[in-house]
Amino acid sequence: MRSTGFRRTFAALSVCSLALAVSACGSGGDDSASGKTRITVNCMPPKSAKVDRQFFEQDIASFEKANPDIDVVAHDAFPCQDPKTFDAKLAGGQMEDVFYTYFTDARHVVDINQAADLTPYVKELKSYSTIQQQLRDIYTVDGKIYGIPRTGYSMGLIYNKALFEKAGLDPDQPPATWDDLRAAAKKIAALGNGTIGYADYSAQNQGGWHFTAELYSRGGDVVSAEGKKATVDTPEGRAVLQNLHDMRWTDDSMGSKQLLVINDVQQMMGSGKLGMYLSAPDNIPILVKEKGGSYKDLALAPMPGGEGTLIGGDGYMFNKKASPEQIRAGLKWLDHMFLTPGDGFQGDYARAKKNDAPVGLPEPRLFTGAADAKDQQVKKANANVPVENYQAFLDGNQSLDMKIEPPSAQQIYSVLDGVVSAVLTKKDADIDQLLKDASGKIDGILARG
Repeated sequence: MRSTGFRRTFAALSVCSLALAVSACGSGGDDSASGKTRITVNCMPPKSAKVDRQFFEQDIASFEKANPDIDVVAHDAFPCQDPKTFDAKLAGGQMEDVFYTYFTDARHVVDINQAADLTPYVKELKSYSTIQQQLRDIYTVDGKIYGIPRTGYSMGLIYNKALFEKAGLDPDQPPATWDDLRAAAKKIAALGNGTIGYADYSAQNQGGWHFTAELYSRGGDVVSAEGKKATVDTPEGRAVLQNLHDMRWTDDSMGSKQLLVINDVQQMMGSGKLGMYLSAPDNIPILVKEKGGSYKDLALAPMPGGEGTLIGGDGYMFNKKASPEQIRAGLKWLDHMFLTPGDGFQGDYARAKKNDAPVGLPEPRLFTGAADAKDQQVKKANANVPVENYQAFLDGNQSLDMKIEPPSAQQIYSVLDGVVSAVLTKKDADIDQLLKDASGKIDGILARG
């Protein structure tokens, strides 16, 4: 899953909706009669995200000025990709020429034969060799390249420094273990007045997503190395659920309202009533700009447990019907918009700072070598958030195993959602039976996949 959204100022972005698909989406031909190559692209910020929308339009205009033989037609809607309609758009031939995907979509899109093979063209993408190898590998299937990474994230622990101080905790010493987290959550909840120590998701596949992250943090895994068998019915899996059960029912540090999703938890944190929750750095500007939070109070720590963390992200793939000219044009557009350190929609930190968009959040590094050095240099020079609040996250991540989401992630998350929600809503939930049943269901998903 994507952690929250696109970039700096809002939660999620755009694809053409199915209602508009017939008239506006899809591979519309390369418009060779006009002498231009026309490409359709998606994930344009919606009009409600005024700053990002303005940046996106500016960058398309500058790209077209530099490349007068290319015409870019961008589509927006909400969100960038809706899992409920994604396959239908692909199957119906309504997908844009250059389309947004989660990391977890890559193999699936290739398996259903809806992706163009970029291997013969990728040498024309100037930045490709500078992108982190593990991210490039996500879009490489059977030795062929089918997509280009654009952003990445890794999970950590967002916490409220003001509540830590109020509860007698050291805000500069965030929880390093799950036992530490449980103890801290109990102290924060004891403040009363509706204050909750720790919150977690348990609906809309988000509970399964967080279960996976928590399992990784303890050194466990959701599926076996070869991707054929479930590995949730393990001591690590039981530890995840037992910890949630005990915080919910023994400590009463998670509150009585459950079946929460990301927006619920963000509202709680932004209002100053929540001590901690699992998240990636891109939640922080949402908490400030949309939920009433404060940059000075919001800090980020590495995942408790010390073993691993879940990484995810997104990128772009190309419609299998795209012409060679459209593929080349699309790669040039990606370079311009997202893959130029210190410039473009994703890297123009000076412009972001000027427009009061947050600069300096500890996003995972997309680039390596000289490209990374330049990106970090420009980001540091324009930082406008309290970067010291995120140093623990940056330092702690160095020793963690960075683990990608499991195969058939959304289907598996749906199964695990039920497990997490049962533990958080039923005091007498049978953890062993829940894990046994989930393991069988996941085995079935993997067998079909």
